[in-house]
Amino acid sequence: MPIIEELASKDSVIYSDGFKSYDGIVDYGYKEHFRVIHSKNEFVKGNNHINGIENFWGLCKVRLAKFRGMNEGIFYLHIKECEFRFNNRKKSKKELYLFTLKLIRNYKKK
Repeated sequence: MPIIEELASKDSVIYSDGFKSYDGIVDYGYKEHFRVIHSKNEFVKGNNHINGIENFWGLCKVRLAKFRGMNEGIFYLHIKECEFRFNNRKKSKKELYLFTLKLIRNYKKK
């Protein structure tokens, strides 16, 4: 629980699998907790699923494996790159180019 409390605000809606450590998370003050239990062949329950985050981490592992380790100080930047790639994965190369160009043009140095 200390890790969850450090990383997720109490207003968060938590989506998880059936891992026992998540039992009682609502009792700790979190707004809502939805879970799917893979051991009972649950993968989707209504709109509740965790496949998105599993997909993201799967893509991260493939992307980051080529580095065979990295400096802890820049790991965050690699994860942010994976996040950017994941969130923009449906854009065409041209759309991605124009989007990135717009980001660069709007960037203001402090």
